[in-house]
Amino acid sequence: MTRAVLALGSNLGDRYGRLRAAVRSLDDVLLVVSGVYETPPWGDPAQPDYLNAVALVADPGAAPADWLDRCRSLERAAGRVRDPDRPYGPRSLDVDVVAVWTDDDTPVFSDDSELVLPHPRARLRAFVLRPWIDIQPYGQLPGHGWLTDLLNHDPVAGDLLELRPRPDLPLESTQ
Repeated sequence: MTRAVLALGSNLGDRYGRLRAAVRSLDDVLLVVSGVYETPPWGDPAQPDYLNAVALVADPGAAPADWLDRCRSLERAAGRVRDPDRPYGPRSLDVDVVAVWTDDDTPVFSDDSELVLPHPRARLRAFVLRPWIDIQPYGQLPGHGWLTDLLNHDPVAGDLLELRPRPDLPLESTQ
């Protein structure tokens, strides 16, 4: 069995509808999903704000690469088109594998070009760390430490001030 933290974001079209559809598509593996946060774009400011959330998922037969395949499938279903000229550009849906653990709670580390684990920039992204704390208040990003510590240091601490909780946009499993 593996558990994984997945980061979800959308800033094109029906942002909330796309997040809800992604969560519904994860129903068979979903343990818990965070609240939704509205966030300014990261890395490419000339685009609309994002809606972001984090999901904790588990599957007895999933290898780390299976989580990546699942994320890409969710993105394709939402009409995601990658623009090589804008790696941080707008997205109908973005789903990233942030971290993976084995069934004995050992973190998985990978430097494979297709799937680096933990996600190499997660420690710098308030829009990943803050929603993750919603579902794992005492969580740790493997190799980087406590989520709360990461949130309290620059550059993340400054970005945290720009996140807007959206309790009016609940994400729930249909189970």
